Amino acid sequence: MSASKWEERYRKGELLDRPVSPLLEEVWRFWSGPPGRALDVACGPGRHALEFARRGWRVTAIDAAPTAIRRLEERASALGLRVDTRVADLEAAPEMIEPRSFDLIADFCYLQRDLFPRLRAALRPGGLLVAELLLVDPRPEIPPANPGFLLDPGELPGLAAPLEILRYAEGPPREPGSSSRHRLVASLIARQPPDMR
Repeated sequence: MSASKWEERYRKGELLDRPVSPLLEEVWRFWSGPPGRALDVACGPGRHALEFARRGWRVTAIDAAPTAIRRLEERASALGLRVDTRVADLEAAPEMIEPRSFDLIADFCYLQRDLFPRLRAALRPGGLLVAELLLVDPRPEIPPANPGFLLDPGELPGLAAPLEILRYAEGPPREPGSSSRHRLVASLIARQPPDMR
């Protein structure tokens, strides 16, 4: 979907009420330390960024859609939460994601394959990458989509390598309200190995 179409959806107030992914509940089981720095990639109106901030994380949220960022800022202000928001196209400016800067990186529904090396490098030792991305889905009831934005089965662990895979699954989304007409997803939690020096 083009950036202008996302802007139009956000202007209409779409996607504001989507629940936090159930995958995050598994993330908290793997994270044993105090809250650190989190990055929400292509955050949209910020459902996950807000959840991280509620839990005490210092959050950076990036999206190419100015309306999405504005909606996130409004929601954070109403909730009394602090989120560092940035309007940026990560295809044009991947260098915004600095090495060894984050303890948790979330990538939900945004596939940019050439960004994964930078995401891996941006994790601090012991940091977690959580991703839930759309899969190629051959079922006839699923509408066609741009294959450049869809993972092949089994592809996501390779993009995350050499991170340690803590959890990986493929199947229907587990969000409340999803149905058999929703595209299959690949979900992953992976850890940057501890610094061996």
